[in-house]
Amino acid sequence: MNTRQAYEQRLREGLGLTTRPVGVAYLDAPPAGIAPFQGRAPAGCRFWRLAAEGRVFYTVPADHYHCPLGSYTHNLPLPPERAPELQQTLDWMAALGYLAPAEVPGLPRLARSPGAIVYGPLGELPLPPDVVVVVGRPGRLMLLHEAALRAGLGAAAALLARPTCMALPAALDRGLMLSAGCIGNRIYTDLGDDELYAVLRGADLEALVVALDTVAAANAALADYHRLRRQQLAAP
Repeated sequence: MNTRQAYEQRLREGLGLTTRPVGVAYLDAPPAGIAPFQGRAPAGCRFWRLAAEGRVFYTVPADHYHCPLGSYTHNLPLPPERAPELQQTLDWMAALGYLAPAEVPGLPRLARSPGAIVYGPLGELPLPPDVVVVVGRPGRLMLLHEAALRAGLGAAAALLARPTCMALPAALDRGLMLSAGCIGNRIYTDLGDDELYAVLRGADLEALVVALDTVAAANAALADYHRLRRQQLAAP
């Protein structure tokens, strides 16, 4: 078992995950030895789902153009003939009352335009991830947030909203991020109504996993304490 396989196993066990954590790596050019994505996807977050199902592949900017807002958060400029699609999408969302145009400049965005993006299950990723995407239930992702605090890593208190894809550049810049997801993401990835996202920096992975072991054990002990205390104080 390699290091990333061990990290995936500890995350799955410590957080009770039913979906495999996904590693994402941003590269300047397509990598050798990894298969390119074949086909079309409605949004970049769809690649997360494909990777969680066991596929390892890379995308190029053109694979992301079907989602203008996702292309924006990942700093993948649309080609001239498709450039108007971003403003058209924003105007439509504004007309629906979904996203105000004034919010767009403040959305987290990759600092550099990647030439290729590699996706895969964390344990099968053939290179170090820049970010790791975790799907879980709130009560379990709470442990990951507490682990980040214990490890002295960045952990934003706010729960990110739409679009979900902005959580990746936000985590890369600021550390662990929790995201409520958005309606497009939930449809493209089959995310459950009882599930959220946690996105963490690949560079923080080891420290988080180590801290998670302690935090999970502490929470188990505290759960026993609080159940007993509740029972005692509820007695007549």
